[in-house]
Amino acid sequence: MRPIKLPEPPSSPRGMPEIFEGGIYGVIRRAIIIGNGFPGAENQCVGLVRALGLSDKQLLYRVTRPTGGINEWLHWLPVSLHKKLVCIVRQICVYSHILLTSNPKKIASFPLGNGSGVGLLSVLDADVTQIVSMAQNTFEKDGPLLVVASGRDTISIASSIRRLASDYVFVVQIQHPRTRLDRFDMVITPKHDYYPLTPQAQAQIPRFLRSWITPREPPGRNVVLTVGALHQIDSAVLRNAATTWHDEFAGLTRPLLVVNIGGPTSHCRYGADLARQLTAYLQNVLLSCGTVRISFSRRTPEKVSKIITKELGGHPKVFIWNGEEPNPHMGHLAWADAFVITADSVSMLSEACSTGKPVYVIGAERCKWKFADFHNTLKERGLVRSFTGSEDMSETWSYPPLNDTAEAVSKIHQALAARGWTLRA
Repeated sequence: MRPIKLPEPPSSPRGMPEIFEGGIYGVIRRAIIIGNGFPGAENQCVGLVRALGLSDKQLLYRVTRPTGGINEWLHWLPVSLHKKLVCIVRQICVYSHILLTSNPKKIASFPLGNGSGVGLLSVLDADVTQIVSMAQNTFEKDGPLLVVASGRDTISIASSIRRLASDYVFVVQIQHPRTRLDRFDMVITPKHDYYPLTPQAQAQIPRFLRSWITPREPPGRNVVLTVGALHQIDSAVLRNAATTWHDEFAGLTRPLLVVNIGGPTSHCRYGADLARQLTAYLQNVLLSCGTVRISFSRRTPEKVSKIITKELGGHPKVFIWNGEEPNPHMGHLAWADAFVITADSVSMLSEACSTGKPVYVIGAERCKWKFADFHNTLKERGLVRSFTGSEDMSETWSYPPLNDTAEAVSKIHQALAARGWTLRA
């Protein structure tokens, strides 16, 4: 009897039978975060990776820009072009100094004045070649690599990694990358980023500027739309924070009102006038509060913090955080009975709305364009109310907590399953 020759199993692009692609080679056990050095952006990446269960197997890379001097005027350039331009300027400066100096040995101490070397050696720079090589060389041992990036400066890095190692990585870009969304496996962005495509926005934006306004195309199948920003807050985190901050907060007189103050932006402009309005409203509600705790952000203008501190700093019910560590933010989220938050911060509002507790907003009427759309969405869903100063803080209300991060995690699981991959159990 002649032996029967069985057909060879079909091979995948990686050279292995497809039957194995859903096995050990299709389980994601590790993640890389590509940040831009801004806490608001990197916190979203960290929160997503944590919710996916990979926080103990994550590496943080940063896309760094030269800082100081002329560099402060070059931040509008793509980061790669910025760095190349700085190198050219540096070479010109050094060469010019060679021509002008009679002692070439002094060149080593020549001050550039543009800070091109500041900070670049102190962090792990996001190198496309290095990350792609790691993903390829460790694939058979460790499986696919999850890449999560956030911020404008990370777009070219994340998209290049996917282009060069698409068989080995799943790339998630947080915040809208403006164009060519197919460069990423998934894009996670607030739905108010699509406000520029609405008829109202078209009427507000001059035609010659529309091509520069995000986005330039409708959301595709790989786009996940959220209400607010991703973050690390969930019920487990709040329980841990409640335990950690128990000694400081448990004895406070209730209700506890937490006031978070950000700073003006190009789309939410305010100054001393809003600070005076806020202090007047807070003085009105002090009778119904047991304790008021106030925190300023790094963006809070000094004139705003000075007004609030002067008017409320001496009140026995009021505590103003002085900015020294440890930061009580997590304790505030866990122990507060209600929040008052300035309208400029999408991140602070998103975190507060994830608690299900009353959230009052001040200054929303000063916001325009897509930020006004964001505030309208929060109000329509019953997540926030305007702070008027007439509230009785002893009365409470609630809503289903905002959980954008959990919804994003669900979409990632679905996308991975469609590819034959999964996250480790």
